[in-house]
Amino acid sequence: MQKLFVDFIPEDKIILNEEQSRHISKSLRMKAGDMLTLSCQDGSDYGCIIDEINSGIVTLSVCYKQANNSEPTVNVTIYQGVPKGDKLEDVIQKCTELGISALCPVLTRRSVSRPDEKSAKKKQARYQKIALEAAQQSGRGIVPEIMEMTSLKSVAEKDTAQLKILFYEGGGERLKDIIPDGVTSVSVYIGPEGGFEKEEVELLREKGAIIASLGPRILRTQTAPVAATTAIMLLTDNM
Repeated sequence: MQKLFVDFIPEDKIILNEEQSRHISKSLRMKAGDMLTLSCQDGSDYGCIIDEINSGIVTLSVCYKQANNSEPTVNVTIYQGVPKGDKLEDVIQKCTELGISALCPVLTRRSVSRPDEKSAKKKQARYQKIALEAAQQSGRGIVPEIMEMTSLKSVAEKDTAQLKILFYEGGGERLKDIIPDGVTSVSVYIGPEGGFEKEEVELLREKGAIIASLGPRILRTQTAPVAATTAIMLLTDNM
């Protein structure tokens, strides 16, 4: 069933705004009598029926409410070294589908792409929209937060996750050996093209990060977070 995220608790009759109505009627080509799911990130899904589409505006009625069962038991935050081009868009889309809770673009010493503040704000808005669309497509119960671009030192100081994992091409622990039963929050650090410098690895190690490996093959910066998220979800019984 198609899903739409809203910023209010759905009750009784609902009139969608122009953008939402256009998405339902034009992009999805839905019509009166069709069912869709609304979610407001409260942990519930609201099954709704389209009553009418009048002058391009969609009116719905709530038919039922049920708990959303698509969210994982572990909150995974990706701290992604800012890559070149549009690679981060793919990372956000795929990792949202896989179940991450948040993603933060991180400026590291080897990050080639360094947008100014205005460009970074514009990119953040686009990234959040990509996360929204991916969450709707995949039936998520929440839309992952796409954080502001920031420095590695800053996120290392503020990270309070139970388990912090730094994936490093220099080798490290196997994932299955470091993920404890019942873990509820995991931070994943992925380097940009060229990876992390040794000083950055030491900084994260000092802040409690465990150095881990994704195997003997060196993965691209846009492949590593997808592989890491998949493995974590599997090892925590969320796949």
